[in-house]
Amino acid sequence: MAITPEDLQALMQEVEQEDPIDFADLPFDEHDLRSLVANHLCEMADAMESFSEEDRRLTLLAVAAKLVLENMVLHIQLLRRHGLPMSDTANALLSRLRQGKDPDSGES
Repeated sequence: MAITPEDLQALMQEVEQEDPIDFADLPFDEHDLRSLVANHLCEMADAMESFSEEDRRLTLLAVAAKLVLENMVLHIQLLRRHGLPMSDTANALLSRLRQGKDPDSGES
């Protein structure tokens, strides 16, 4: 792969400056968690070396989409558990889902 796990960790930390991760009271070191994830992702990317560029892009996009969905679900569960309100944007999207409308279609 063209990026090392260490370089990926550095990029992760740069992204976190704009959108910090709340590690709360997890019994793991933040650096160790980043290292674990960066190594895993680099291994996944290396395993896709035989994939076409399009298949590699689609696979990485699918993995990213799954992780974003999982993060959203966990975030909503956490907010509900603590009785905290969701943002107006999140409420609007979920409201559209409840009404059976695709939030990306532009339909009202």
